Amino acid sequence: MRDTVLRLEKISKTFNHVEALKSIDLEVEEGEFLTLLGPSGCGKTTMLRIIAGMDQADSGEIFISDENVTNVPANKRSVNMVFQNYALFPHMTVAQNIAYGLKIKKMPKSDIKRKVQEMLSLIQLDEYGKRMPSELSGGQKQRVAIARALVNNPKVLLLDEPLGALDLQLRRQMQIELKAMQKEMGITFIYITHDQEEAINMSDRIVVMKNGKFSQIGTPEEIYSNPKTDFVARFVGESNIVSGEIMEMNDDVLKISVEGGTTSVLGAGRQLKVGEKIKMAVKPNDIYFPETSHDTCMAAAKQAIADNMQETFCVEVTDKHFKAGMLRIEMKMDNGKIIVASRHGLDANLKLGDRIHIGWQPDKAVIVDKEEEDD
Repeated sequence: MRDTVLRLEKISKTFNHVEALKSIDLEVEEGEFLTLLGPSGCGKTTMLRIIAGMDQADSGEIFISDENVTNVPANKRSVNMVFQNYALFPHMTVAQNIAYGLKIKKMPKSDIKRKVQEMLSLIQLDEYGKRMPSELSGGQKQRVAIARALVNNPKVLLLDEPLGALDLQLRRQMQIELKAMQKEMGITFIYITHDQEEAINMSDRIVVMKNGKFSQIGTPEEIYSNPKTDFVARFVGESNIVSGEIMEMNDDVLKISVEGGTTSVLGAGRQLKVGEKIKMAVKPNDIYFPETSHDTCMAAAKQAIADNMQETFCVEVTDKHFKAGMLRIEMKMDNGKIIVASRHGLDANLKLGDRIHIGWQPDKAVIVDKEEEDD
C-alpha cells in the first residue's frame, strides 16, 4: 500500500452564504491519479484552490505528507497548479517559462539547463525551447504549462480542466500523453473535469461531487458499473433509473413490480424485504428489446419469453434514432417515465407507437439510493 501524500479533514467553505464545500474528508495516495468529477458549481475548483493555498478554508485541516499546511502560504506548499488557460509568460521563451520556478529557487544555471531539457524531452518539444508562446499551438502551450509545473517536482500536481480548451482529437491525444507523463514521473495528480469519458480513461480513482459533497469515491469500474446513488448513475455513463416494488425474493434475485409488468435485479447483499420500494439503474445497452413489433403487449410478452427474458414490462416506442454508432430506442412506460435502450446496428423493425416488452438480466441492473438532498 502506498503512503498517503495528501489528507483533507473536515474541509468547509462558504461564499456569500452558499456552502461550496461541506465538511469533506479525503486521502490521496502517493503517485495516484485522482479525478474530481462533477457538474459546474459542485465545488471542484474551490477544493483545488484550498489545497493549493490560493483560498483559505473556513474550517478543517490540510496535510501534505503528514505536515499540517492549513496555514502555510501557497508558495511554501509542495504543490503546483495547471490552469485551463495555460498562463504562460508571453515575453519569455518556452525554455524560460519552464525555468521560471527554478530560477526563483536560485538553482545553479547548469542544473536549470539540464532540468529544462529533461522537461522538453518529456513533453516531446526538444527543439522548441527558443520559441515564444505565440508561436505554439494550443496543445503545445498546454504541454509547456504542465512542464513548468512538473519541473519543480511537486508532491502533488493540481490540474483544473487543463484540456478543456482543446479540440476533441487533440484532447484525446493529450489524455494519453498526460497519463503517460504522470506514470513516468510518479507524481500525484489531482485532476478536475466534467467530462465522464476523460475521467474514466485517465483515473486511478474518481471522486464524484455534487453540491459541495462527495457522492461516491471509487475506481472507474466501481463508479461506472456500481453507482451508489441515482445521481452518480445518471452522471457517469448514461443510465436509466426505474422505480419499483419488491414482489419476491429468491436468494439474491429480486422480482420487482414496475408499471407495465415486472423486472428483476440482484439484491447485492442489501437488507431488503418484500413490499419495499427501490430504485434501479440500468445502462441502455443492457436493455433487451425485440427486433419486431407486435399488435398487442401480450404477443410481445410471448416473444420476450421465447427470447429467454422471463421478467419484462410493456412500453410504447416514442423515438428511434442513430447516435455514436448505436441505434437508440426511446420508450415510454405506462407512468410516463422515458426509458432508453441501445444496440449496435442501424435499424430494428419498430415504429413509433408500437407496444413492446423490454427487460434485462438481473445482473445488469444495480440498486441505487436516492441522492441525499441538501439540508
